[in-house]
Amino acid sequence: MKYIRMIPVGLLGIAAGAAQAQSSVTLYGVIDQGLSYTSNSGGGNQWSMAGGVLQSSRWGVRGSEDLGGGLKTIFLLESGFDGSTGKFTQGGLLFGRRAFVGLSDARLGTLTLGRQYDEVVDYPGMFSDRAFGGGYLAAHPGDIDNFNNAYRTNNSIKYQSANYSGLRFGGMYSLGGVAGELTRNQSWSIGAGYDHGPLSVAAAYMNVRNPNVSFFGNSTTGTPSANAANVSSPVYSGFASARTYQVIAAGGTYRLGAATVGATYSNIQFSHLGDTAESGVNPSGYTGSAHFNNAEINLQYQFTPAFSVTAAYDYMKGSSVASATGVNGGATYHQGALSADYAFSKNTDVYIIGVYQHASGTDSSNHPAVAAINGLTASTTDAQSTVHVGIRHRF
Repeated sequence: MKYIRMIPVGLLGIAAGAAQAQSSVTLYGVIDQGLSYTSNSGGGNQWSMAGGVLQSSRWGVRGSEDLGGGLKTIFLLESGFDGSTGKFTQGGLLFGRRAFVGLSDARLGTLTLGRQYDEVVDYPGMFSDRAFGGGYLAAHPGDIDNFNNAYRTNNSIKYQSANYSGLRFGGMYSLGGVAGELTRNQSWSIGAGYDHGPLSVAAAYMNVRNPNVSFFGNSTTGTPSANAANVSSPVYSGFASARTYQVIAAGGTYRLGAATVGATYSNIQFSHLGDTAESGVNPSGYTGSAHFNNAEINLQYQFTPAFSVTAAYDYMKGSSVASATGVNGGATYHQGALSADYAFSKNTDVYIIGVYQHASGTDSSNHPAVAAINGLTASTTDAQSTVHVGIRHRF
């Protein structure tokens, strides 16, 4: 990371006076690029260049101002980009990854306002393979539980506690902003984590109202369509008519010398299907609720300070759900991931990731389930595999 005292006005579009007022400002970033092979991408084998696989490419600015007595003003502006094309990610938003300002106290914690991560991302999401070595390819099918932070939360008020002898906790509330309907489009989440010696554990809960617009839609374009599903993955795109989306999740790791063993569990629910004023989002005529249970186990081994290997297995089972044509029996997904990483320095590393997924049953589109590795075009069959080789540089 490069440490600077002030940011040029022309580069960042912020007032010079505001930049000079900061006690410190840090410009940072990541660029991650590589080559991928996918066995079945919409029906054919595909070779492609892909970016942000191990870690999303980004640049950002963070800063703080010391207000005295342990209190600081803090801010963060973070923009995602595709290194293959140079375009913005997150639907083209300038600061689509995160944008917030707030106050931080070493004893009382931190309060921030803006576009931020939910507590599922901050707590149990950090124990899944996507955070260790598998990147977004190893995320749970469709990133259904948001462990891979595919979706951000707009208009949010977030509190994160200080670290109390290894215990941390936090909560977030997002205002819906709909006149006369306090709970429409709102979301909230809570989480907690504890670290003690080799053991780390965490749990979180998230609840989102009208998720097709407030969460899956607003997270990318900022101005979502209210008449179409804002999720492309067949794993759960058919459940866009849900009134409420909720995630209950837990995870942890245990370090044994050079090895780290991790596990996560999440229960995902799309409830009150069909209970929405939007049109065109419930073609299967679903009613009731759809549930998913997801369990992952992973293992990372640090052979040397520079070289590590990670393996993970994920299992997800969907419940049956009533539709206009009968009962959808749900889908089952098995996924395995293997990755290796070698660091040339603290800032530059090369890596390889391989993922295989198999699907069975009936998916949310009310058709035979097809494999759909996260971030890729879904397969036309029940199996899909991909291999990615990349290089990452952090600055």
